[in-house]
Amino acid sequence: MDELGRKSVEDFKMANKKPIVVVMDNIRSMHNVGSVFRTSDGFLIDGICLCGFTPQPPHRDIHKTALGATETVDWVYYENTTDAVDALKQKGYKVYAIEQTEGSISLEQFKQLHPNISEQPVAFVFGNEVDGVDEDVIAACDGVIEIPQWGMKHSLNISVAAAIVLWEFVR
Repeated sequence: MDELGRKSVEDFKMANKKPIVVVMDNIRSMHNVGSVFRTSDGFLIDGICLCGFTPQPPHRDIHKTALGATETVDWVYYENTTDAVDALKQKGYKVYAIEQTEGSISLEQFKQLHPNISEQPVAFVFGNEVDGVDEDVIAACDGVIEIPQWGMKHSLNISVAAAIVLWEFVR
């Protein structure tokens, strides 16, 4: 375990974070919430906004997949996701919904179209497992990013989508 170079909770809290925030818009599954916490810890991101009816720690089903990441990753709750988007924008974040919609930009093309994106704080909104990101939230965002898919299913679990997007922006 020592060879992995894992940070203690204190070291994590004091570390310079990636200027990235995850916004979870009405996520149903506690396992998805826990998994996104764990991924966020792994990529040392700034924090998480839990919105609407998204479950909040502490809860054993969140802990089951978070494996302690709820203790390291800062998070805040907003009753309304658009309030979270507005608050992030006021702090200087560019906010992008992760969704398949008209006018969305493919993840693989996004950095080419926005070459300076890594120089500013960014937030990504991930939506409900069935309904996706709410249309009012999409309208409040600076844009929409879509993860390209070529199979029959054209949808990904939120925890998988979050891992793909976060990796793309921290690498």
